[in-house]
Amino acid sequence: MAFRCQRDSYAREFTTTVVSCCPAELQTEGSNGKKEVLSGFQVVLEDTLLFPEGGGQPDDHGTINDIAVLRVTRRGAQADHFTQTPLTPGSEVQVRVDWERRFDHMQQHSGQHLITAVADHLFGLKTTSWELGRLRSVIELDSPSVTAEQVAAIEQSVNEKIRDRLPVNVRELSLDDPEVEQVRARGLPDDHAGPIRVVTIKSVDSNMCCGTHVSNLSDLQVIKILGTEKGKKNKTNLIFLAGNRVLKWMERSHGTEKALTSLLKCGAEDHVEAVKKLQNSTKLLQKNNLNLLRDLAVHIAHSLRNSPDWGGVVALHRKEGDSEFMNIIANEIGSEETLLFLTVGDEKGAGLFLLAGPAEAVETLGPRVAEILEGKGAGKKGRFQGKATKMSRRPEVQALLQDYISTQSAEE
Repeated sequence: MAFRCQRDSYAREFTTTVVSCCPAELQTEGSNGKKEVLSGFQVVLEDTLLFPEGGGQPDDHGTINDIAVLRVTRRGAQADHFTQTPLTPGSEVQVRVDWERRFDHMQQHSGQHLITAVADHLFGLKTTSWELGRLRSVIELDSPSVTAEQVAAIEQSVNEKIRDRLPVNVRELSLDDPEVEQVRARGLPDDHAGPIRVVTIKSVDSNMCCGTHVSNLSDLQVIKILGTEKGKKNKTNLIFLAGNRVLKWMERSHGTEKALTSLLKCGAEDHVEAVKKLQNSTKLLQKNNLNLLRDLAVHIAHSLRNSPDWGGVVALHRKEGDSEFMNIIANEIGSEETLLFLTVGDEKGAGLFLLAGPAEAVETLGPRVAEILEGKGAGKKGRFQGKATKMSRRPEVQALLQDYISTQSAEE
């Protein structure tokens, strides 16, 4: 027997009985991206309104007696509901589904069936898998490439069928029914139990499927194919949105368009050209800035070299600059007797550093400089440079270098 959610995808709440409730754990991903293990209970109901994950479709969200169900998974002919509050076996409970999430999944899943059938009918493009994502859905097509013209034709055809208000029916067939052989499918799960569900879009497609679906294509509203991208070996991923997701996408796009119109001081039709002009201006400014920075580096190098304080340890910090800026200074100075400690970036935060001087000294001191600055670096031939996170510790580095020079002088 199919679950209630499969027999009536539009049902939003119903009453059933708790069969069992056992202690269990659930592995989830926390807000910081790390895995977390939750303690709770695995609840089995006599029947369920909450779809268990499967067939490329995520599970439903909902409640049992107002207790949140955090995960629903299928185990053979039953569904396991993970909750953090126990429920008494034999008790009658009220199950409610998160309708917004359910209807979204219905739209995306039925949309996938429609696109898959049309892509196959028009161009012989077979679907090998699909994924119902949180923001977009992806159909993997068994082809190394799909042209823009093919995508446009598929999109036009599926939306025509939506406007034709074609009905979508779900039937249950026994495994030994001869009709099963005529139905499109990518195989059944190893632990499949019970009848086979066949989802049929009138005059378009019949397909084995365990998911929840709309009863009429008109409920899809519209399908937008966002494009394609290279998939696994010799596959192409087709990205699409269906129903309410298209409306939300349009709302986001319209908001972006309004913001760009305000920033660029031109109409939407001129946005691309305006951005191109800004990019060209930015590139020119960056080129001019780089040339000025190089000239400044040469000037600073000569000033340091001619300074009465030249010798021993010479340190310089500048907020603006990059690795090339520091290397130009080191190249211009070209001294093998002086330890040159250069840094650029935030005085108290992160930045870049370079240590130049006698090869043996730099090889010894470079890693210690990186350690003090809580950074990483590498070097060779009298240069050691890298990234640092604690520029505020520059005085400690200068003290280290000065101690080294003093020790060397004393030994001589």
